[in-house]
Amino acid sequence: MNRQVLQLASAYMSVIIGGGFASGQEVLQFFTNFGLWGVAGTLVAGLLFAFLGMQVARIGTQLQAHSHKVVLKAIFGERAGSIIDLALIFFLFGVGVAMLAGTGSLFREHFGLPLLAGGLFMTVLVSLTLCLHVQRIVDLISSVTPLLLALVIVLVIYALLRSDTSIEELNTLALAQTDRAAPNWFMGGLLYASFNIAVGFPLLAVLSGSSNNLRNTTRGGILGGVGLGVLILLLNIGLFSTLDQIQGAEMPTVLLAKTLNPWLGWLMMVSLCCMIYSTAVGMFFAFSARFAEPATPKFRVISIVSTFVGLGLSFAGFTTLVGTVYPLLGYLGIALIVGVAVYWWRKR
Repeated sequence: MNRQVLQLASAYMSVIIGGGFASGQEVLQFFTNFGLWGVAGTLVAGLLFAFLGMQVARIGTQLQAHSHKVVLKAIFGERAGSIIDLALIFFLFGVGVAMLAGTGSLFREHFGLPLLAGGLFMTVLVSLTLCLHVQRIVDLISSVTPLLLALVIVLVIYALLRSDTSIEELNTLALAQTDRAAPNWFMGGLLYASFNIAVGFPLLAVLSGSSNNLRNTTRGGILGGVGLGVLILLLNIGLFSTLDQIQGAEMPTVLLAKTLNPWLGWLMMVSLCCMIYSTAVGMFFAFSARFAEPATPKFRVISIVSTFVGLGLSFAGFTTLVGTVYPLLGYLGIALIVGVAVYWWRKR
């Protein structure tokens, strides 16, 4: 498998499996808290990620898209595409804010530092990255996926070996939880895929549009979607098997890793910071690219201003943002799923 396929798949995965995923907060609210049925929800999400990744990558390449707006207008038409574009811009910014809030929560919960310290650290790092060349940004985003994949596998193995609570007890405990982002497991899988494809859509469309090799971009989209499904399933199993130990934590994966082994906890925190970083860069890049061409002075100014405005808004709290912004983004994502499916049916 060539480098272009792997890079596109890694970038697709990295933008989506950001702070909310790597922290465990997303998987907990969308899947784990539905008990054993949460596994079925992860399969729904995985299948949708593979199909949507394939189709968005194909459309982006076919249209040679330089902006996600081009793809939206091709799918929905001029008027509806413009409306969805405006809504998507708003929510992209919201997800970027959530990533900055996630860094603040991480620094407070595990380093004892104020929220501002973590948020400011990530804001400066993201701002500096967005001032780089586009290809360098893609390289940085895609490079963090292997680290998270390895850590999630290790975490799940540790969790399964160390868990001494029966499946029945864990299922009862999960069903007793009230912190859910969807009314049932099926909607959990659907909404998780829909809000995440809305998150990954802009970057995936633009990256695919920069290539004229339809076969490679199609394979990259499929591979990225399958990889996402596997990661969600593994992390859900790990969280479910130790649900009695992670209740109430804003960063359950880090708490779980620390419980299993101190050095694993530190590695998980590093991985979490990397994933927050990759998603934050992807979101603020897509947001800024909507208003200016990347790598231009105007783009850099918009990027810096938007990230620092996001820092101010991030004090709403990470868990609050995940539980409110993300489900709303999910409903917008459903429109994207329907639009992509109809477009595929017409052009198949």
